[in-house]
Amino acid sequence: MAQDRVQHCHAENDFILSSHSKKVPRRMASLLEMKEIFRNADAVCFDVDSTVIREEGIDELAKFCGVGDAVAEMTRRAMGGTVTFKAALTARLGLIRPSYEQVQKLISDNPPQLTPGIRELVSRLHQRGVQVFLVSGGFQSIVEHVASQLNIPAANVFANRLKFYFNGEYAGFDETQPTAESGGKGKVIAHLKEQFQFKKVVMIGDGATDMEACPPADCFIGFGGNVIRKQVKEKAKWYITHFDELLKELEER
Repeated sequence: MAQDRVQHCHAENDFILSSHSKKVPRRMASLLEMKEIFRNADAVCFDVDSTVIREEGIDELAKFCGVGDAVAEMTRRAMGGTVTFKAALTARLGLIRPSYEQVQKLISDNPPQLTPGIRELVSRLHQRGVQVFLVSGGFQSIVEHVASQLNIPAANVFANRLKFYFNGEYAGFDETQPTAESGGKGKVIAHLKEQFQFKKVVMIGDGATDMEACPPADCFIGFGGNVIRKQVKEKAKWYITHFDELLKELEER
């Protein structure tokens, strides 16, 4: 199984022989195998910011708190994989210092916008008996709001928790959460596989932290419908720009 995972996630353009003894690029074979995994997945894990929703939650929070430009640049660097996620998160939150009241007001005044097609895709996966999880480097309160819109139980949300003092002022974030660091999404998926005995888990997202979750995920699907991360587009074996592409895969079965 471990061997399979490495093949699906990391196989390059080496060649295999087809039944007609012609050389076929391994990349093509790997894509077909990945589509089969997606159609038969036990669980699908979605990133949230710039994947399930159109914006980056931390950037919206920064704009709301008056430090939008500086934080957006930090987010670009974090998503491009040039700094560790925890370092970028610490630096961005240190600039924003959001209060409890500001976070709640952001959700009520500027609720996250769902990406076109995600509601239908999650609904279809649920109909097929597939477990759907939101695995995010964003914030629990915002991600749980998104989950409720998609009928995903709060227990299926893995995200970062902000901490506040009794007066509501920012007090940091819970650094023990796996999603607070690079490699954290992979840890969540490994935990899910162990807890629920999932055999086939798919990770879908736009960023470097999503791509590095495969393995232990059995398949990674890069998503560029809201923003295209150059590194992810170049390295992902399966890259989509609209969730309709995945709905079609499910309907073709």
